[in-house]
Amino acid sequence: MEQVLHQRITLVWLGLVLATLLSWGLSSEHLFDSTIARTLTTMAILGVAFVKVCYVGLDFMELRRAPRALRLVFHAWMVGVYCLLVGLYVIH
Repeated sequence: MEQVLHQRITLVWLGLVLATLLSWGLSSEHLFDSTIARTLTTMAILGVAFVKVCYVGLDFMELRRAPRALRLVFHAWMVGVYCLLVGLYVIH
């Protein structure tokens, strides 16, 4: 059981590193010239960041084994903050 947990944590860590590289690659200013493309790219980068937050919370803060209500509050918080940030970015 402990070996499976270590393998999962290693895979999650590798996924977080790859997601960071994806965000870094998307953030290159020279890739997109239009405002709409930059807005969509920013929304995608924020989405990747919140997926990373989800995995950090679930696997490194052990929310995966927490009571369902706590997990639901965590996910609701993530969705709410993501929507708030995207909304503020779009109206700015």
